[in-house]
Amino acid sequence: MVDQRSVVSCAFLLVVVGLLFEPTFEQPSQPPMPPVSPAERAALLELRSSLGLRGRDWPIKADPCFIWRGVECRNGRVVGINISGFRRTRLGSRNPQFSVNALANITLLQSFNASNFLLPGSIPDWFGQQLISLQVLDLSACSVIGAIPLSLGNSTNLTALYLSYNNLTGTIPASLSQLLGLSVLDLSRNRLTGSIPTSFGNLGNLSVLDISGNYLSGSISPGIGTLSNLQYLNLSNNMLSASIPPQLGDLGSLVDLDLSANLLAGSVPSDLRGLRNLQKMIVADNLLSGILPDNLFPTLTQLQVIVLRNNGFTGGLPNVLWSIPKLSLLDVSGNNFTGMLPNSSSNANATAAVFNISRNLFYGGLTPLLGRFSDIDISGNYFEGGVPGYVGTNASLGSNCLQNVKNQRTLKECSSFYANRGLAFDNFGQPESTQPRLAKPAGKSNKKVIILAAVLGGVGLIVLLVLFCVVLLLCLRKRGTTTQRGVDVGPATAGGGPPPPGAPINFSSVGDAFTYQQLLQATGEFSNANLIKNGHSGDLFRGVLENGIPVVIKRIDVCSIKKEAYLQELDFFSKVSHARFVPLLGHCLENENEKFLVYKYMPNGDLSNSLFKKTSTEDDSLQSLDWITRLKIALGAAEGLSYLHHECNPPYVHRDVQASSILLDDKFEVRLGSLSDVRSQEGDTHQSRITRLLRLPQSSEHGASGSPTAVCAYDVYCFGKVLLELVTGKLGISASSDTDVKESLDQILPYINIYDKELVTKIVDPSLIVDDDLLEEVWAMAVVARSCLNPKPSRRPLMRYILKALENPLKVVREDSSGSARLRTASSRGSWNAAVFGSWRSSSEVVVIPGASTMKGEGASGLKHSGTSGSQGSGPTNGGGEHSSSRRRHSRDICPEPSGVHDVEKPDQN
Repeated sequence: MVDQRSVVSCAFLLVVVGLLFEPTFEQPSQPPMPPVSPAERAALLELRSSLGLRGRDWPIKADPCFIWRGVECRNGRVVGINISGFRRTRLGSRNPQFSVNALANITLLQSFNASNFLLPGSIPDWFGQQLISLQVLDLSACSVIGAIPLSLGNSTNLTALYLSYNNLTGTIPASLSQLLGLSVLDLSRNRLTGSIPTSFGNLGNLSVLDISGNYLSGSISPGIGTLSNLQYLNLSNNMLSASIPPQLGDLGSLVDLDLSANLLAGSVPSDLRGLRNLQKMIVADNLLSGILPDNLFPTLTQLQVIVLRNNGFTGGLPNVLWSIPKLSLLDVSGNNFTGMLPNSSSNANATAAVFNISRNLFYGGLTPLLGRFSDIDISGNYFEGGVPGYVGTNASLGSNCLQNVKNQRTLKECSSFYANRGLAFDNFGQPESTQPRLAKPAGKSNKKVIILAAVLGGVGLIVLLVLFCVVLLLCLRKRGTTTQRGVDVGPATAGGGPPPPGAPINFSSVGDAFTYQQLLQATGEFSNANLIKNGHSGDLFRGVLENGIPVVIKRIDVCSIKKEAYLQELDFFSKVSHARFVPLLGHCLENENEKFLVYKYMPNGDLSNSLFKKTSTEDDSLQSLDWITRLKIALGAAEGLSYLHHECNPPYVHRDVQASSILLDDKFEVRLGSLSDVRSQEGDTHQSRITRLLRLPQSSEHGASGSPTAVCAYDVYCFGKVLLELVTGKLGISASSDTDVKESLDQILPYINIYDKELVTKIVDPSLIVDDDLLEEVWAMAVVARSCLNPKPSRRPLMRYILKALENPLKVVREDSSGSARLRTASSRGSWNAAVFGSWRSSSEVVVIPGASTMKGEGASGLKHSGTSGSQGSGPTNGGGEHSSSRRRHSRDICPEPSGVHDVEKPDQN
């Protein structure tokens, strides 16, 4: 008891002593951060008001240094402002502007980040004069317009300048080369013109240079090769010409090199072997040629990605390519490479995953080398023999000379190819020899008999041809008369036919096989809460698989929908693979009366419900897609359709192109859906050519199967309606009935004129924020749309030309573009301009309305005075000059048809 009392007494004594001497034991505390200065607080409040920022982000009564989101202070002075991704108030979003004058009063500001915050307007000239402390300026994806101010070159403290994904125009100012401390320069995805300043070689600290996605021309400045610290160089998607400067080989620190989608010519310089740290080399989609240097790749041991596709390279691939240890992607498709694959794998430890050598001239047998790759595309070559087991199932083998494989070349093609090289062809494994036989010397014959037989035979052949043409002419005229009297515009009939019984579908190649129970669990037993819509080919439900992957499941009732519909879709996916099609993850075919197809879920739905979307539940306002995203969507859809029309053999027709079939992923990348109606165009091309040659009316669009939409020209027409939706913002044009389409086009088409830019402003979506240069791009898309809507299918541009026009929209309306002249000199790129303008001329003579025959058009008189200057869509007052005659030459590239004959266009049907 005594011990416990002693312990308690001691503890009490210690507490009293601690309280008495507490100041002695206190550690010195740091002084509190001072509040923001009154002048800078006033500047921030002005900035808050001018930008319309919400109170939840910048509460007006709180101290900015302590509470305001994105504001960084030091000793009571503002040094950083980050409003990236902020939302404006409802009032502020009505008239957003680039109003940041208050920043001039924040004199120690080092960083300003407004990325993904709408700032429509030009960069103030005083930025480079008053923000002298600025080190980081990020205005990416802000809808900034106008030119880059020259004064930015005075901001000598800048280390990072991000101006990507805007609408900047003009040239790149050479004054930027004064920013000697600059480490990152990103001007990508704008509309900059001119050449790359040669003085960029002064930016010795530069580690990232990205000026891709502009309209830059001229050659690549050799001075870039002096940037010893450069690690990332992206000059892709411009109009750069000449050759690749060998000085780029001096960039010893370079990790990523992208020169794709330009007009670069010549060979790849062997000096690039100096890029010892290079991991990515992308020079695709240029005009490069020649043989790859053997000494180019031995030193590039860090390479992971090599993309040389769509050039004109010849010769064989260097053997050292197969021994690069970290190679994960090799794409040399679309060239003239030839030779045989190495007989065995050169490096068993290699980790390469993707191997694409399609559309070349490779031949011989398949070798164990292919076993290294998980994704293989060797289509469009001349490989022979059988397909070994190590090739795997994820391989594209079409258009070769392989045994027991579908969609191979003909015996004649293969035999001729091998015979021309003095090689023996295996005759697809058949015993008969296909070696060309030596012609036996003809014996002596009577010359008179030979001459007489030749003459009689020729006369007989001519008579037969004349009779054939007369019969064909009568038949086609009769059919043309019938179709002009009345064309059924009801729902598209199922054409193309199901897969032949003798050619079963390989279901293992079209995704996983799901059980019915798995799909019930994923969709909550197909509850109405998960129903997306009732489609014409089945009901669509959203669901989540056991592994958490969101999916869309189509339930097909075979009692009400033809069985062939889902089989044709599975057959299509088993043959065709492209990034622009919605991914098919699998299927469930175990039920007799119900079949299920499982697709990847698209977070942004389809174009019809994404063009205008409710921003939040707080208000009822709708936010429309900006122009950059709309153009991106148009390009993506055109890529998918161009693949179907021009890269598939035979060509495929989508037959259901409308806004609801254009699906959008989380980054608004296009994935084409509604693929159950896709049919092949086999059999129709020949008839169309005969019709053109005989100058007959082509009023119907029947394919080989009798389907009124089974021709590629129908897809082009429907795509034109989608483009009009993107331009005008009027939903439903692409899915309208015959009467509604006529009414809509009556209101829109008179305002689309290639000779008058201002007319198009009367139909442009009022929610779009456009300046003069952006308006030119909208104008160009409208011109392309009208060309697609030509009532004569033969006059519509091909989809590959439409794609090229959308990739270069300003060239559609700027005749004096030097880049356009260069494009016309390239055989693979020279026809799109002529196709669009040729189609334009004929479409401007007659209204593009189903069921309507005439309309007051811009006609020949307008064409006679078609001079345009620069970006101005002037009228007849600007002089005809040589541009007018040039335009007329283009229009004759598409042969004219008899005037007075107007085809009836079938509207899109769901």
